[in-house]
Amino acid sequence: MEEKPKLAVDNKGLEPIAEESRLADAPLVGRVSRRSFLSHLGAAGLAATASPVLAVAAAPAATVEPEVVPQAGTVPLTLKVNGQSHTLNIDPRTSLLDCLRENLDLPGTKKGCDHGQCGACTVHVNGRRVNSCLSFAVMHPADEITTIEGIGQPDHLHPMQAAFVEHDGFQCGYCTSGQIMSAVAVLKEPVGPSDDDVKQAMYGNICRCGAYSNIVAAVQHVRKQA
Repeated sequence: MEEKPKLAVDNKGLEPIAEESRLADAPLVGRVSRRSFLSHLGAAGLAATASPVLAVAAAPAATVEPEVVPQAGTVPLTLKVNGQSHTLNIDPRTSLLDCLRENLDLPGTKKGCDHGQCGACTVHVNGRRVNSCLSFAVMHPADEITTIEGIGQPDHLHPMQAAFVEHDGFQCGYCTSGQIMSAVAVLKEPVGPSDDDVKQAMYGNICRCGAYSNIVAAVQHVRKQA
């Protein structure tokens, strides 16, 4: 059964009027319509969500510098190799040979026996030849270290390197860098003039290919030129 609209009497008591009609004709002062309420609610929600997004978009991205933390068990070390200083953090048990090859990317110094018996790892420390496999890198913070890379380059060979090429002082080439480093040191050492003297001076450098006679010839060639 359809419900009849409620009636109300106007303020003059003249005739009944529908309550809905009275409310519709009433002034909007102090009243909020459903449409107005939802509109304001939507605007407020948009402002609440958009403001942080806009703020984040406007703010410049922060640059985070990665913190360099030395690994546990390492020690700081500065080595001067071939005239250049290198600052490192290494295991104190690292040999000079491994430091040159692995940390400083100088692979010209070869690892042969790793026991000081073959001479393939020969370098100069303060002008004297040493087996780098028998020395810890941390023992040389104030020393001048020279490797085969510091002796000469392909476009500017040391006279000893050129002599090894001229006299075929190598075959497989694995021992050659150590042979050359020892041969360069011989030029400054009190070594006799004969081939046997040179052989004795080069005794610590082994050539498994057996190119000894050519190696001696190369050393003697440079000694005579000097």
